[in-house]
Amino acid sequence: MTESTQEERRSASGRVAGIVFAAGGLLLFAYYVWKAGPQSIWQNIAQLGAGFLVVLLISAVRPLVRAVAWTRCFDGGVRLRVSDALKAYLAGDALGSLTPLGMVVSEPAKAAFVRDRVPVVASISALAVENLFYMLSVALFIFAGTAALLLSFPLNSKLRFASYATLVFIFFFVAAGYFVVRREWRFLSGALAAFERRGWARGFVAARGERVRAVESRIYGFYDNHRARFLPILALEGCFHLAGVAEVYATLYFILERPPAFADLALAAFVLESVNRIINVIFKFVPMRVGIDEAGTGLFTKVLKLGTTVGVTLAIIRKARVIFWTAVGVAVLVRRGLSVRSMAREAREAAALAATETGLERVPVVATTTTTTSSTGDGRGDSSSSNSNGSSNSSDGVVNKERLIVPR
Repeated sequence: MTESTQEERRSASGRVAGIVFAAGGLLLFAYYVWKAGPQSIWQNIAQLGAGFLVVLLISAVRPLVRAVAWTRCFDGGVRLRVSDALKAYLAGDALGSLTPLGMVVSEPAKAAFVRDRVPVVASISALAVENLFYMLSVALFIFAGTAALLLSFPLNSKLRFASYATLVFIFFFVAAGYFVVRREWRFLSGALAAFERRGWARGFVAARGERVRAVESRIYGFYDNHRARFLPILALEGCFHLAGVAEVYATLYFILERPPAFADLALAAFVLESVNRIINVIFKFVPMRVGIDEAGTGLFTKVLKLGTTVGVTLAIIRKARVIFWTAVGVAVLVRRGLSVRSMAREAREAAALAATETGLERVPVVATTTTTTSSTGDGRGDSSSSNSNGSSNSSDGVVNKERLIVPR
């Protein structure tokens, strides 16, 4: 079976799975809208009115701070402008929202979008580091939100048990991550090496082993060389979550007829945003968390004495915000002369390129005389030519495979 055939089959399977998850989510969405009362939900949305502009303004902070965090995760003197990172972030997230199982292509899409600014491998490595910081911030935020829920609200036995289990899991998760990074334990590559010695999953180990080892080296290298960036990047990720809390606070303030005192409403917003993070982590594979968000948020607004209808309304307004920023991301793609389909294809190419380049593979030039132009960070192009005997004007006599993706 050829690699292209395997890729087509994986893509088809992803589409089928995405359709199944979306259909199930829509059924759950319809059920909870019916249960909460369509008329009551509409009244809440109408009460929000122009307040939705405030929600959008607050939500704009979230992609911005993650884009800034991404630019701080580059190593080796590579630099990416915040404006370029923000466009890539919006475009990648839009692609993730519009394609089945889009989480697989959203991160490579960001790297592909800025491939004419920085090397693809550097972008993907920086994204991997930034996502690790984001995962740590999510774990800490969920821990804090769960603790606040336990300490501030009466819970039934099932929710209390689930909350304690969440706290224990996050504690060991963060502790394990700390010791892994601190001691530079290469447990992923070590596990693959053990599989290889025993003859297990040979195809997977052969395809991924070198890439996993290289990614581990890049992550630990960043930690060793840029420890001073640790707290600033983590603070940026924290701003992402604080903006989410502010967004929930503003939404509740507008849709509730009699909003509670500031401290009480802020506490409720903090807990609800932490619940939203849990939903996003567990159900990332469901497009836009359709149905899941309504069910989970409705359950917890009931626990917080705000009512199920408020929770379902909050989830729907959140989707409207996601749709808005998805439209902005699509507009960024269109302005760049790209479509969702072409960007998804280039994201797959970028991921494949990172897999080979990270594994230190290089392709010798065997074609006739060609000229390849790449764009530098300041917009100027540089070119390299090669002749028929495989020589090149580059110092190592080979052509970087990244140049196969022609910048626009």
